[in-house]
Amino acid sequence: MADDGGKKSSLESAREWIVEHKLRAVGSLWLSGIAGSIAYNWSRPDMKTSVKIIHARLHAQALTLAALAGAAMVEYYDHQTGKKADRYAKYLNLDDHHHK
Repeated sequence: MADDGGKKSSLESAREWIVEHKLRAVGSLWLSGIAGSIAYNWSRPDMKTSVKIIHARLHAQALTLAALAGAAMVEYYDHQTGKKADRYAKYLNLDDHHHK
């Protein structure tokens, strides 16, 4: 594999941000999902307002479940590859804690 000078791809950078900010990613997806669904449903004049809101909530709920499943898959991948352990190892100084 060619050395890219330490630069990360945008996909890798996005994955790292999602790993570090899982709740923000899920919340942002939920908010954008509900906003998009409300905007779409408001363009349909044949529906009552209460039905539009219910549909928006259901769409956002489905997106949230998908985002949570995606976050779980990323967590599982990090656990399998050892990347999660590497990420937290920098916070642990095991040399300071000797067991007697």
